[in-house]
Amino acid sequence: MKRLQLITALLSAIWMAISVAEVPVSEFGADDTLGAVNRLSAAGVLEAVKLVKTGKTYPLGVVTGPDSPAYPPRYYKMTILQLDDGVGVPVGKNQLTGNDDLMLTYMGVGSQIDGLGHVGIDHHYYNNTPAKDFVKVTGLTKFSTSEIPPIVTRGVLLDIARLKGKDMLDAGTAINRAEIDAAAKAQGVSINKGDVVLLHTGWISVSETDGARFMKGEPGLGVDGAKYLASLGVVAVGADTFGVEAIPFETEGQFFPVHQELLARSGVYLLENMDTRALARDEGWEFLFVLGQPRFAGSVQAIINPVAIR
Repeated sequence: MKRLQLITALLSAIWMAISVAEVPVSEFGADDTLGAVNRLSAAGVLEAVKLVKTGKTYPLGVVTGPDSPAYPPRYYKMTILQLDDGVGVPVGKNQLTGNDDLMLTYMGVGSQIDGLGHVGIDHHYYNNTPAKDFVKVTGLTKFSTSEIPPIVTRGVLLDIARLKGKDMLDAGTAINRAEIDAAAKAQGVSINKGDVVLLHTGWISVSETDGARFMKGEPGLGVDGAKYLASLGVVAVGADTFGVEAIPFETEGQFFPVHQELLARSGVYLLENMDTRALARDEGWEFLFVLGQPRFAGSVQAIINPVAIR
């Protein structure tokens, strides 16, 4: 019995060592908590600003509300409260009336940024950080999305639907290096270190007509594509889908492997439910990308509305 226990313990230790080794120490140092946004710079902002030629702005966030398709059990609930005595009686000589709002919501509803504390590998997160070191019921003590600096950089839109000659890709369609390179070549753009890359698949339109279908599957990034974009030094990857990656997943039995590849292994942020339709119609392949996310202390994710400016 003792021999069996010893073998079991040894195998468990080996498995843990292998599992932990899957999350590398960051290229930015063992204490880094920011990941790929370390590649942002003032010089990069100045270069990206040069892309603005018309001044046209594109909101990339969708309207978030109680009917927004969301990953179970997430929900959104808004309550409007009166600021006066509750029966609409004006206050003061100037007859002040007003309203306040109370919102109960998951942060992962609608257009959102996934922080580095969102997804890990066997309880280890970005920079090989154990969950026990930062995950608290009252909020994350590391990797809070409130700590992400403003993301102002060059944005690149890859229209994969156009590349495939479709208005919308089918659920499960994987976007990998071949598709990324082909779309970039067809559009005459390159992907540079410090960029934000958005993928247009056409899938966001389904969210407006069939929420159940929208959440059941999606076209999106494959693992090979995720590794490729990470190797190019991008800051964030987004798509017009709820999870950015191809669902059903490429390999049976895996669960959100692209999230693991980008967030845990590479420190690259994910931007979900990006409305890229207007940008794609205008062939806005490169643009100034601007995001100043809300700064909720201890947050894993945040509802966002990035802006593309051309």
